[in-house]
Amino acid sequence: MSDETTISFANLSLPQEGVAVVLAEEGPKLSSAAKDLDKESKGLLSRAANISGFKGKKESTVDLLVPAGLKFSRLVLMGAGKTADYSAEDWLNLGGTVRGLLTGKEGPTAHIVLDGASKGVTPEHAANFALGLALRGYKFGKYKSKPKKKDGAAAESNDKTLKKIVIHTADPRAATKLYASSRAIADGVTLARDLVNEPANVLGPAEFAARAKELTKLGVGVNVFTPKTLERLGMNALLAVGQGSARPSHVVVMQWKGAGAKGGDPVVFVGKGVTFDTGGISIKPAAGMEDMKGDMAGAASVVGLMHELAQRKAKVNAVGIIGLVENMPSGSAQRPGDIVAAMSGTTIEVLNTDAEGRMVLADCLWYAQDRFKPRALINLATLTGAVMVALGKEHAGLFSNNNELAGWLIDAGNTTGEKLWRLPLGPKYDKMIDSKVADIKNTGGRWGGSISAAQFLQRFVKEGTPWAHLDIAGTAMSSVDSEINRSWGSGFGVRLLDQLIRDHYEKH
Repeated sequence: MSDETTISFANLSLPQEGVAVVLAEEGPKLSSAAKDLDKESKGLLSRAANISGFKGKKESTVDLLVPAGLKFSRLVLMGAGKTADYSAEDWLNLGGTVRGLLTGKEGPTAHIVLDGASKGVTPEHAANFALGLALRGYKFGKYKSKPKKKDGAAAESNDKTLKKIVIHTADPRAATKLYASSRAIADGVTLARDLVNEPANVLGPAEFAARAKELTKLGVGVNVFTPKTLERLGMNALLAVGQGSARPSHVVVMQWKGAGAKGGDPVVFVGKGVTFDTGGISIKPAAGMEDMKGDMAGAASVVGLMHELAQRKAKVNAVGIIGLVENMPSGSAQRPGDIVAAMSGTTIEVLNTDAEGRMVLADCLWYAQDRFKPRALINLATLTGAVMVALGKEHAGLFSNNNELAGWLIDAGNTTGEKLWRLPLGPKYDKMIDSKVADIKNTGGRWGGSISAAQFLQRFVKEGTPWAHLDIAGTAMSSVDSEINRSWGSGFGVRLLDQLIRDHYEKH
């Protein structure tokens, strides 16, 4: 759920009350604002820094409640390290770190004076800082009950909350303009996080499709395909995954035509949307199965990205396609040993019904190429646990048939902090999925599991189509805490793909 705290920009001046945050760089070297406050308080900040051993290193703080000689309810001296060396990601993370300190208990308004000790803070820096504030402010508290009075009536919460953050910077007008675009990114990430965090009893395929349909309010064209249409299209691999569930499968196609008729073929993004994955007949162990509500994080990121592009009116033609299924065991479920024909005509031997995401993506990838002739095709999926064995939870796996596209994605990941690591594809790996009774089988065995899954997907990519597969199993759900996220769902992929579009596909 989005942070209800408003973020605005003001002139580079000292606030007079409320909560104030000022910066110090490594040394410590106080920023201009911090020096002025130190002088006004007759050396209070210097003494506090000296007593606490504060050196201005990143994420270190001096925190003063009701500081003597000043009108603030709270004053925070925030260590920033060496801002002259900061990247966009560093400013983002600094914003997230500061937001984590602001609770609202000392007052509803916080003022942050954003100036450096050795180098000025640009509007771009300020906008990235504000994006970090917005992302860190996210909380998913939808299902938390409100306190009750003794008579049973809902009680008003006594908790004080932060209502407003004012960032004081050298060029507030330019920062405000840039942050409008950053705000769209934050809203897209928020939507993706909300979808991933929802429980599966609330968010099944039909409900997910309805959430995606809401993008029409932003000017996105949305078509929802129900099972009859999917049968007519021949999406039998996708339908096989969901045939054991009482909740029917759907595919949603979202189109944003921000570059107009002359903008050329679209960039197409495909997301795996298994709203709950029991493993089917090849059922998963009970321990940790609750996490499988997040097996639709790829689809969530695609919806978040399409929301973001439309909100900021990106000058690009983009298409998002999500395959929405629930993988359940029942009398009608697919069985190990079944053979199904995908939309492409390729026959698939189902050896493991828990290798289901690749079957969903196979039909969606084929449809994407048949219908849209994409200039680039990128899919996101929480596809394999094997990618976490290889990369942990710090990098997503990247597979691609195109070196240029792979390089662009890696660069976008380094810029945003949503980092990728490229893993190999090749003929010998491809042989792992050859079947004796069908064209291919849906698992290549124990070794190189994330690679054989990617090889399976590549069988459904036409020659000449630049394609990339992002295995986000380790980065999109059950996320590790970071400076900009304390949520179970991270919204991984929205910022990464937005950066890719800005850098290489958007008309400027």
